[in-house]
Amino acid sequence: MNGNNLLARFLIWRIKHINNKNFVLILAGIIGMISGLAAVTLKSAVHFIQNSLTGFFHYGFANILYITYPLIGILLTVLLAHFVLKEKLGHGITDILYIISKKSSIIERSKMYSRMFTSALTVGFGGSVGLEAPIVVTGSAIGSNIGQLMHLNYKKRTMLIGCGSAGAVAAIFNSPIAGVIFAIEVILSDVTIASFIPLLIASVSGQLVSLVLLGQDILFTFRLEEPFRAIETPYFLLLGAVCGITAFYFNRVMYTVEGWVGKINARIPRALVGGIGLGLIIFIFPPIYGEGYDSITGMLEGRDHYLLSRSLFFDEVENPYFLLLFLLGILLIKPVASALTIGAGGSGGVFAPSLFMGAVTGFLFARFINVVQVAGHVSVANFTLVGMCGVMSGIMHAPLTAIFLIAELTGGYTLFVPLMLVSAISYSVSSYFQRYSFYTKNLVERGDFIPYDKDKQVLRLISLEKLVETDLMEIRPTATVEEMVQLVQMSTRNIFPVVDEHGVLKGIITLDDIREIMFDIEKRKKVIINTIMRQPPAEVVLDEDMESVMNKFEKTGAWNLPVIYGGRYAGFVSKSRIFNAYRTRLIRQQRE
Repeated sequence: MNGNNLLARFLIWRIKHINNKNFVLILAGIIGMISGLAAVTLKSAVHFIQNSLTGFFHYGFANILYITYPLIGILLTVLLAHFVLKEKLGHGITDILYIISKKSSIIERSKMYSRMFTSALTVGFGGSVGLEAPIVVTGSAIGSNIGQLMHLNYKKRTMLIGCGSAGAVAAIFNSPIAGVIFAIEVILSDVTIASFIPLLIASVSGQLVSLVLLGQDILFTFRLEEPFRAIETPYFLLLGAVCGITAFYFNRVMYTVEGWVGKINARIPRALVGGIGLGLIIFIFPPIYGEGYDSITGMLEGRDHYLLSRSLFFDEVENPYFLLLFLLGILLIKPVASALTIGAGGSGGVFAPSLFMGAVTGFLFARFINVVQVAGHVSVANFTLVGMCGVMSGIMHAPLTAIFLIAELTGGYTLFVPLMLVSAISYSVSSYFQRYSFYTKNLVERGDFIPYDKDKQVLRLISLEKLVETDLMEIRPTATVEEMVQLVQMSTRNIFPVVDEHGVLKGIITLDDIREIMFDIEKRKKVIINTIMRQPPAEVVLDEDMESVMNKFEKTGAWNLPVIYGGRYAGFVSKSRIFNAYRTRLIRQQRE
């Protein structure tokens, strides 16, 4: 109780002394720092688990424990999520977009820590997914819950969700610009110039926390040694198309394999199937273990022997052609590994897998050019980096995030031209085959997310339940027109729902339907309502989304439609009332 009193006193003081704009900026900094601390904690925990589990593996031999670790991690994650956290895991960023679209940006408090525990177990034990999505969920939940605690409205809560995600991405990659752009491209669909300031503050705050606690110890970093050569532009154009096809392949395989695994209804058998399958894949292809950033660093630095270390094929380390076949196998099987991880009940995202797939794509592309020697030597590191940008752009449909992330990770903008070319081409190719991103495809198909459509976004915020009119007088189907005339005298409406004794709507009747009869005293005593009533042009269900309701109004041309709840009549909804609610909501958003 004392805590509530202190909060109330603080909120009153805040209203008197700090305006909304400045208060959001202060909260953005706080959220960025907390998100940054969460990112550092998660990174450190996962690296500790991985080093503890694999640090003693012999460099030149395969280890059978690669088969068991992923299974243990997924089983622990499933048990923790179901029995302790009581949460259903999945694609975290997709969940955040759904919450913004359908749940007024109110994220459960448990998500501020739950994904940190589950993803640490999943990825630490070898799950072939990334930490970025879980930490974005964590940061977004922190932003949403602070917004709720401070009694902020939907728009400001959504902005703080964006701040949490920006701070998390900035901290995990030490990339503040990429953090801001990620929040704009992926999380927020309605951003103004004023919105950039809190996102910038949150992103920089998150990065500063990471720098203070970890220094430059980020997931991976690389300093460019070879410049971009304009003569290589045709190769980069071709690489963009290859990256787009790779992105499409990744998305399609992910959806397909996840669907297959999801058909196993029981949690433990599903975890067993996914965990064993993933373990076998990692035993054959060790670079797929975990996020894969060590393997990316090995490709960038030209350490071919590292890619085959701890594998069955270490003896082939001197054979460059075998390495290419080995990486091609990884490229084809990586989406299966990621899908098994998430489909079996693990916790993670596709951010890291998209970078890994891109690195392998760019590495293979450059090595192939150098092997066939079509037009001289090309920089394998440059093509590896640009490939990361291209595949990430195609999978996530976030080309700017991909461009600036790689630019920041390399410490400069030497590759900015090829990054832009490859990102744009990959995005275009991927979008041609699949219109929506990996995060939004299922939501759009279910009608739970409307990207870049202001009208539909406003409609989503209107609750049908609040618009139902219940002041219409009901009449029984067995009543006479005489009885209805008595209702007409008391009613201010010209529509009368015909409802039976069980509350079921049988039809409607209007003043126009009885106009001639109501002045014939003898006839109106004999005519029964069910003989002259008519069916409404359409019915609306109480929990129906507003877009569907408006479609029914448009198709029928009606101005009023009955609302049904649980099979029974609940009232009427009018087009005029919806328009008024829409206008009110739109004005409120503009003021905010």
